[in-house]
Parts: sequence; structure tokens; C-alpha cells
Amino acid sequence: MTTSNTKLIFEQSRSGRRAFSLPESDVEVFDLTEELPEHLFRKKAAELPEVSELQLMRHYTALANKNFGIETGFYPLGSCTMKYNPKVNEDIARMDGFMHIHPLQDPAIVQGALKVMYDLQEDLKQVTGMDDISLQPAAGAQGEWAGLLIFKAYHEKNGEGNQRKTILVPDSAHGTNPASAAVAGYNVVQIKSNEKGTVGVEALKAALGPDTAGLMLTNPNTLGLFEIDIVEIAELVHEAGGLLYYDGANANAILGKSTPGEMGFDVVHLNLHKSFSTPHGGGGPGSGPIGVKKYLSPFLPVPRIEKQKNLYVLNSDYEDTIGRVKGYFGNFGVNVRAYAYIKSMGAEGLQQVSEDAVLNANYLKARLSEYYDTPYKQHCKHEFVLSGLRQKRKGVRTLDIAKRLLDYGFYAPTVYFPLIVEEAIMIEPTETEAKETLDEFVEAMIEIAKEVEEDPDLLHDAPLTKSVRRLDEVMAARKPKVIYQD
Repeated sequence: MTTSNTKLIFEQSRSGRRAFSLPESDVEVFDLTEELPEHLFRKKAAELPEVSELQLMRHYTALANKNFGIETGFYPLGSCTMKYNPKVNEDIARMDGFMHIHPLQDPAIVQGALKVMYDLQEDLKQVTGMDDISLQPAAGAQGEWAGLLIFKAYHEKNGEGNQRKTILVPDSAHGTNPASAAVAGYNVVQIKSNEKGTVGVEALKAALGPDTAGLMLTNPNTLGLFEIDIVEIAELVHEAGGLLYYDGANANAILGKSTPGEMGFDVVHLNLHKSFSTPHGGGGPGSGPIGVKKYLSPFLPVPRIEKQKNLYVLNSDYEDTIGRVKGYFGNFGVNVRAYAYIKSMGAEGLQQVSEDAVLNANYLKARLSEYYDTPYKQHCKHEFVLSGLRQKRKGVRTLDIAKRLLDYGFYAPTVYFPLIVEEAIMIEPTETEAKETLDEFVEAMIEIAKEVEEDPDLLHDAPLTKSVRRLDEVMAARKPKVIYQD
């Protein structure tokens, strides 16, 4: 039987039904057609659903119940750091003085908000080992793009803008790295990893040249492995006249232990929605602040939040700035959440975050290595990559394993990434999961490995217990249908 909770909201719609009632307006009616051009007006009314307040509430509650999130269960999505968002952060972000202000207000009457952003910048300087921070970028990828614009501005200032047109990117990099470099106008050259899964120093030496603008690197890298040659790598890039960019997606592994500044990086972005527990993914928006060393400070976005005596001000008086990269001051509410997280954790707490994240990842890797191939045997940091190659020989692919895991009540890990591992299964437990949860996940993965041996066809049909079964993902990607049509 089809119930209201299973119907689309358009199917529940009835003409004239309303989810609200408003008092009669006492504002004089104004005809917008007198002020706006004709092409901005609809030819017919928008086709919006008409439902009652209770129907609307049930609709969104039903959608929420269908979602899987970090508060629903274990979310071991490698490379994404899907950690719990403490509710104290939400409470603080919803305080009247943060929620009910407007970015166009006079800075003199939003000093508290400016102080929070200024103090957050100061905290992130310590976390990254950088000299200056901008909170403007809205996400990690935009932080990458802004950082690469700083690369470009720096080389142009030195008279080498037309010469340095190449960005080097490891073959294990996040996909946003080469994409951001291309959007910033650079050519991209891939650097092969060595047999240990880290940057091949000899391959790097061969690629460096007078056209090198810089190297983009994640440390630990996408395999969850620390780049032990990072000091030599930084020296090589700098000797060639290039700059070093730190992709902060994996910073959850180094908090309180090391900093990109100590490693030799010139520019860094952080994902506040990863390492600093602000909402992630569909619960966003995110935030991707960038930090730079002193010699790159003049190029940071404006306006910059500065302290002059006892007053916080917005300063745009920077001749070499790359300009504004985000409306107003970035995603302010997200930044407030990160500020609350840092202050509640303190330096020792942030260090424990990394220690526990690394411990959890190595525990999972050790327990699963008997049942799945582990291409890289050394200790990992906050995440690790298995391979389903052993299962593929039995006719079961990594995708089948991921789909079957849904039946056991877990969100699937990242699969088929990084590309340098065949049948990759990328797992990141984060520091917030209890050992009992990790053990339950391990037992599910072991059961699936046994099912591959005993009944591989079972996995081809998975998931078996969900409201939505195996989808035609190729068709969904090539011919998406994203609108409702009666």
C-alpha cells in the first residue's frame, strides 16, 4: 500500500492548500513591472507543491529518516574525515550575536564576530605553522584555487609569470588538485609514486624545471602514508624556483604533531568540515581557509580582518592582493563552529585527535589484512587502502563488497580511489568511533569476505535489505533525471 510518507510531495499536493498563514500586509503594494525588465518575469506561476504544515513536516521527516549520516551510524569514508560534530559547536553558532548579524553592518557594532574570526585566524596559524590566514574560501577546492592564484601572483610579481606554467601533482592526489590547477590556468604534470606509495624523488627531480610553478601535495598522502622525504622534496621544489602547496584534506593525522610550515610548505588550505568537526557534505556548507608564509601575505584575498589597537577592522588596502574570492568573509557560521571546537579541545585535545585517529586506522588495517590485500604494508596514518583484488579473482568486485556492506548497516568506504590501487577500498575511521563500533565493522567485512568464497552471487545482487536496490549507475551518470514530471 502506498502511504503519504512514500509519496512525492508533488503527489500529495492539492490546489489551495497552505502550510502557513500570514497576517494581512500593511505595506503598500508595489508593481515590480515598473522597475524590472520584462525578461526577468515568469510567463506562468512556478509549479510548487501545495500542502499543509503537517504534510510538509512529515515529508521532510521521512526524507531525513531515509538519509544515512554520522549520527546514524559508522561512516568510514576514506579521504573525507566524517567525524562527529559536537552539539556545543551548534549551540554556539546559533547564539543571537552570531546568527542575527549581517555582513553589511558597520564593523564597529559587530566587534564580537570580527574578534572570533581574528582569533580563529590566529589559532589556525599555530595549527598550520603559517604566518597569515584568510578565512574566505568556501571549501577545500576553492582554497586550492585561491592558493594557486597566489602562486601565480607571486611568480608574476617576480617577472616569471609567463615562464612558470606547470603544476606538479602526484598520481595519488585528490582529484581536485589537478582540476584546481587547470582552472587556475596551469598545465598539470603527474609525478609517479614509488614502490612505497610515496612521491618518487627521482621522478620529481626529472619533472622539475624552469617552467615549474609549484608542487601540490597531501601529507599524509591519499594512501594514508606519511611522505618521509618531505624535507628533501620541499628543498628540491624551492631550489627549482617553485612553491609547495599543502592540501589539508588529511590534516586530521598531524594535528599537534607537525605542521605544513615545519615541513616546508608555502601555502596550505584546511578543510574545517573535516579536521575541525563542522558539518560536512549534504550537511554543509564547508570552509577552506588558506594560510601562507610571510613572503606571500601581500597576495591574500581582501578584505582582511586585522586588529588595530583595541578595534577589529576590515582592510582592503593591499596592492598585490588576488582580490575577493568569496562573498563577504567566508562561511561565517562554519568558522564559528570550528572556533568553538578548537577552544573546547585545546592544544592537547587536538593532539589526541590525531593520536586516536591514527590508532583506529592501524587497528582496522591490522585486523582486515588477513582477509583483504594490503598493497602497502607499513603503518598508516589516519586512513588506509585495501584492495579487493583477491575477491575479484572470485568474480566479486569492490563495488559488490561496498553494496553488501550496506546490508550490514554501515556506510560503504570510498572505493576505486586512489586510482593507483586496483580495486581500492579506502577506509578512514576517524578518532570519534568506539572500539566496539570498529569491531562490528571488522566482523561485517570478514563475513563479506567469507560470502565471496561461499556464495559470490549473493554479493552481485546486494544490497538485499534496502528500499532501493542495485541501481544502473552508468545510466544515472549519463542520463540524470533531476526534475519531477507528472
